[in-house]
Amino acid sequence: MLPIYWIVITSFKTQDTYFITNPLAPPSDFSFANYKTVIESDVARYFINSVIVTAGAVIPAVLISFMAAYAIVRGAGSRVLKLMNGVFVMGLAIPLQAVIIPVYLIIIRLQMYDTLAAIIMPSIAFAIPLSVLVLSNFIRDVPKELFESMRMDGATEWGTLWRLAFPLTRPALVTVTIYNALGIWNGFLLPLVLTQSPDNRTIPLALADFSGQFGVNVPAIAASVTLTTLPIVILYAVGRRQLLSGLTAGFSK
Repeated sequence: MLPIYWIVITSFKTQDTYFITNPLAPPSDFSFANYKTVIESDVARYFINSVIVTAGAVIPAVLISFMAAYAIVRGAGSRVLKLMNGVFVMGLAIPLQAVIIPVYLIIIRLQMYDTLAAIIMPSIAFAIPLSVLVLSNFIRDVPKELFESMRMDGATEWGTLWRLAFPLTRPALVTVTIYNALGIWNGFLLPLVLTQSPDNRTIPLALADFSGQFGVNVPAIAASVTLTTLPIVILYAVGRRQLLSGLTAGFSK
């Protein structure tokens, strides 16, 4: 909490008083000039871009991962599904930095360069492997008798998926949603490589521009960091318990 405290109190200081006061002491006179400067720097557009990228990547990634994890667990005897599970596990061993050049070339070939979709598509791909791993381990903990009872009642696989598996795996779904949202919101490499125009910048790129724009104006940079990290801090605080329980579920056996 100490870094967060320092960033917040520094954002209310002026540039003149920042260098002559105790860095951890609250300001004697709270100033909102730094927040005004950041808002006037078109930070709202960058914030909206980050929201679009995060929501556009997290929602499809979680839905695809949930259906894939359900198929892998329910069709454990299928060779095709075993092969697909192996492909997802292999995806965990491939870092983004190792394939950024092929991803860049693919985006160029698809004529998607310098668009928000160019960030969303690779983000979905890199969010799926870990999501499938967490969700499949969680679904394995659901008693098989519940699936059998649903089948005896005449439910289809789609009905069982959404009426039984979906409610019971809600903690794991919250886990992968928050985890992927944190990573995509703070992502820097994909927006840096796959976008160019200022209209398509996301929050991490905006913070880098603020650092260069304001120079040594540390309070202004602290104000921009406070505004951009506040949604993620709130999201983590709300879903912290389900995040931890979902990450540890299924790995105790």
